Amino acid sequence: MPTNLMNIRTGAMTDPTLSLPGPDPITDRELAGIVRHFSRARVLVVGDVILDRYRIGDAQRLSPEAPIPVLRPSRQHDTPGGAANVAMNVVTLGGHAVLAGVIGDDDAGRAVSRLLTDHARIEAALIVAQGRPTTAKTRFIAGGQQLLRLDEETTAPLEEATAAALLDRIDQVLSGVDVVILSDYAKGVLCDAVLDRLLDMIAARGKPVIADPKRPDFSAYRGVAVLTPNEHEVRAATHIDAEHDAEADRAGRAALDATGGDAVLVTRSAKGLTLVRRGEPAMHFPARALEVADVSGAGDTLVAALAVALAAGAPLPEASMVANITAGISVGKKGTATVAQTELLNALHTDGLASTERKVRELEEAKLQTAAWRAQGLRVGFANGCFDLIHPGHVWLLNQARAGCDRLIVALNTDASVRRLKGPTRPVQNEDARAIVMASLSPVDMVVLFDEDTPLELIRALRPDVLIKGADYTVEQVVGGDLVLGWGGEVKLVDLREGHSTSGTIRRMMAPDVPA
Repeated sequence: MPTNLMNIRTGAMTDPTLSLPGPDPITDRELAGIVRHFSRARVLVVGDVILDRYRIGDAQRLSPEAPIPVLRPSRQHDTPGGAANVAMNVVTLGGHAVLAGVIGDDDAGRAVSRLLTDHARIEAALIVAQGRPTTAKTRFIAGGQQLLRLDEETTAPLEEATAAALLDRIDQVLSGVDVVILSDYAKGVLCDAVLDRLLDMIAARGKPVIADPKRPDFSAYRGVAVLTPNEHEVRAATHIDAEHDAEADRAGRAALDATGGDAVLVTRSAKGLTLVRRGEPAMHFPARALEVADVSGAGDTLVAALAVALAAGAPLPEASMVANITAGISVGKKGTATVAQTELLNALHTDGLASTERKVRELEEAKLQTAAWRAQGLRVGFANGCFDLIHPGHVWLLNQARAGCDRLIVALNTDASVRRLKGPTRPVQNEDARAIVMASLSPVDMVVLFDEDTPLELIRALRPDVLIKGADYTVEQVVGGDLVLGWGGEVKLVDLREGHSTSGTIRRMMAPDVPA
């Protein structure tokens, strides 16, 4: 559980890490360190579950019945929206999500359920309400432009029995999460009958709450730790225009007074974010978007990234910076979009050295990236070794390995593993140096360290399509070869270049007169 937010209703401050960062600016590399711990995060999302439908085609003529375009659909797809999109963002960022909400006993509700079952790290805690439709938004699109949006919904408050069932389900899952998000789309789930009892329940468990508000009266969210209104919402609630920094500060403090919370994070579109905290000067974060394609869903992405970062242990200012960058990636995508942890890490690395460093991945990152490559239909290869001093034989091996796959993972023995295999004088270069050198080679797409004597567990976790080894082995001798063949993969033996070895290179370094 994060220890950097106070639960307002209980008044318990567990750790005063909500302070401003020190005099040294926070670097993207430090933020990347936070992102790499996202797998620790468990987030409960409560709110309005929506099905987003897209019907895409051509509109090249007007209807003879009315001056409107005629759409000829060529493709369609559905995605989870609203609170479900927040949960999707939590898991694509690397966290675990529990989604609590209400769907109807209808086709849209069943479509939402099917979409959620595709994601192992989402636990659906949904209540099916008889007679209440699932909120569905259907967008008709031609030439990249929306022609029409059809909303099928009710905004009526939940019936008492449905509200009670939802609260009971939340009570069952609450102890297993670190942070709670209230995703309010004003569709009736976070109605008066639910919201106040829910906030009391969460406060009794000491869980920090982030609320993405839709009500014009922010006092309804009294007790939440962080409120995340956009410019329009904060203006409607406080009657203060948040266009400029000073006004955003004033609007945030008025909102803070209304909630009695720890902080208000005002999202200001192209102007970035303003973080207002009790007893601290405001912090203004400029927008990090490179281009804007579609802002729909960006608020969901931002609140999900904020919650995951806090659940992973980040202080609020740093979590806000991570959320700002994540939202900037989201608006560069069409439609309701999510952001992958690997995309966020890539955005946090901009120079050449960082480009090399981002190839070096922890196991959880490697699993996510490998799954993403496989989802794109790419063939993933795997090679391993100590690679202590890179020589032409290594380069030959790696080039041949890369020729047999679309993406190549190289697994490096850690220093401890090398010492066990090669003796106390090895390795010559430590694991960080070896990883950076390996990642700088063009055939290599990812580097992962392993501490065991063999990469068997790593192979089992990453499930490569091709396992590459030197031809001085037989297929039967290759560690993990039986696993790869078992799931339909290939073991590829590569001819080695004679006269090149690390041991020989070291001997020549120690005794230069030794012949090559």
